[in-house]
Amino acid sequence: MTDLLADTNVALGVSGSIAAVRVVELAHELRRHGASVRAVMSEASRGILHPWAVEFATEHEVVTEITGGVEHVELCGRDGWADVLLLAPATANTVGKVAAAVDDTPVTTCATTALGAGLPVVVAPAMHEPMYDHPGVLEAIERVESWGADFVDPRVEEGKAKIATEEAIVTQTARAAGNRPLAGRHVVVTSGATTEQVDPIRVLTNRSSGRTGRAAARACYARGADVTLVHDGDEVPYVDVIAVETGEEMTDATVAACEDADALVSAAAISDYTVEGVDEKIRSGKESLTLDLVPTPKLIDAVRETYPDLAVVGFKAESEGDDDALVGRARELLDRAMLSFVVANDASVMGADATRALVVRADEVSAFEGSKLGLGLRIADELAEEFGTVGE
Repeated sequence: MTDLLADTNVALGVSGSIAAVRVVELAHELRRHGASVRAVMSEASRGILHPWAVEFATEHEVVTEITGGVEHVELCGRDGWADVLLLAPATANTVGKVAAAVDDTPVTTCATTALGAGLPVVVAPAMHEPMYDHPGVLEAIERVESWGADFVDPRVEEGKAKIATEEAIVTQTARAAGNRPLAGRHVVVTSGATTEQVDPIRVLTNRSSGRTGRAAARACYARGADVTLVHDGDEVPYVDVIAVETGEEMTDATVAACEDADALVSAAAISDYTVEGVDEKIRSGKESLTLDLVPTPKLIDAVRETYPDLAVVGFKAESEGDDDALVGRARELLDRAMLSFVVANDASVMGADATRALVVRADEVSAFEGSKLGLGLRIADELAEEFGTVGE
């Protein structure tokens, strides 16, 4: 499957936070990733967002009250429609009521039903920061978590515990509702470019955007893995991030992170050369300047030397040649570093949303064409095959 939420039915519970204004976009994002969505709204949320807007976003009638149709059971019961209940946004009031099994809104009634039926539940809190820090709220969160619910941590900014990003919510929903063949596994992913300092202003780097590596990290997490992402980039809410800059820093950090890992996805485009940088800016001028470039050590070789039995996924990007030539170079890397498989593609996809790649194993080559997140899911599923956990 190339969608995070393919064939997944999501019951979306909306309570009365101002963050309800983001529900339309959240519903769209869930559907972009393959989900079908039906919404349940509390009376308080309807004072912020009209049910017609949510009906438009989901293309389903919105539940605004529990009637003789026992909508909570039809949606979230043992034989109900939903594969997962997502409470987003969830106010302090709603979280407290769920923890106490108080069912006085359609949303809390669906939550009690879902938890009693063993349905996966994901909660995305949104409230003012002092409310989020209240001992009773924290205790309620801990209690609901102890029942198996997954919480998507809010973004604490400007005195508010703001609802998490759509990306984080969708990813956690996919992890909760979907197949998790990588559960219990620790996967380290390297991503993006590295930079080598020439002087305080100038660097050596490359065009890698890091999208493929971040997509692989997201996909492995959605498939159940604990993920460490090593890159020169921003924090990613659902994985542990190790920030690095140079190729040497990335290699050292990756070797250390792999100590307790089950697999490495080596997607980063590490600088092939470094230079002895200087502390002061090199003056501009009309005269020629020569830099002595020194080859950098290969990260995969360093990891393989330290961990001879680790499952390692390599990447091979080339700017010339046909598929046969690309496969030949990928197999050279596969054999030299004893890799599980290699993802090979043309360098022209760097920075693009879509990609075309070849998954090269010792005795098999298969093609992929689609989004980079779809490729990430393919990599996660190939790893599951490597571990013999497909379908678990």
